Amino acid sequence: MKTIPVRHLDDTQTTPNLLGNFIIKSLPEMLGGKDMIHELHRHDFHFILVLKKGSGTHEIDFINYTVTDYSVFMIRPGQVHQLKIKSDSIGFMIQFNSEFCSPIEKELCTLLQKVGTKNFYQFQKHRFKKIDVLLSSIFDESKNKQEEYREVVKSYLRIFFIELIRLRNKNLPQSNNKNLYAQERLEEFLQLLETNITSKKQVSQYADMLNLSNYQLNAITKQLVGKTVSELINDQIILESKRYLLATFNQINQIAYHLGYDDVSYFIRFFKKHTGYSPEAFRNNLK
Repeated sequence: MKTIPVRHLDDTQTTPNLLGNFIIKSLPEMLGGKDMIHELHRHDFHFILVLKKGSGTHEIDFINYTVTDYSVFMIRPGQVHQLKIKSDSIGFMIQFNSEFCSPIEKELCTLLQKVGTKNFYQFQKHRFKKIDVLLSSIFDESKNKQEEYREVVKSYLRIFFIELIRLRNKNLPQSNNKNLYAQERLEEFLQLLETNITSKKQVSQYADMLNLSNYQLNAITKQLVGKTVSELINDQIILESKRYLLATFNQINQIAYHLGYDDVSYFIRFFKKHTGYSPEAFRNNLK
């Protein structure tokens, strides 16, 4: 079965490189006075776009975002996106493999997991100034490679992620320890959901992996996103279906088998129930 086009870090242009798996690029240097257009694809690495100034569109897993000033986009490995930004955009693009967060970098990995569950962050101008300084410092360190620059870059990245978390938590209802605990468990669940959806589709399977009861997990998802666990599982199945319908030419039965459905007719009914379209009609209307 043909897969969605995947871009690898090794395929990118040579730029200031950190430990062989971390790259940061200046947007003005990248764009060279031309608009950037990336067609629908996915990465096998983390992708961060930080915009001090920008205009255009960014579609992430079929949700459309308007590219604006003082914004940050976080793309996890496996997510499907397409990007169009104008030639006068200013900011930075960061790319790094999952190996960059090695087991010994537990704090950095935990922070990345927290911020990665949200794709779009919108800052106010006065709060973005700190982000701009952090990214400029990371760029300078990775370019100049002075003594211990690797550790300095990691330190700046931690602060950057913390600033994103602060912005996210500011918008949580009645931010307290109970809500923060629930948010952390939700993030764990969503990560498990994305990586296991082709083989695990039962609420109990995810509750067991999180050492929670079905009731506890449902209470968390209802509180924070207003949906049951079953609804989120169905959403993920539909999302993965859409990814393959629009980014590949695979036959419907191939996509159904990939998603763990031996009964193709059941998969077609399931998709139509949740989208209003048959898989074929959805592909023809939107591709």
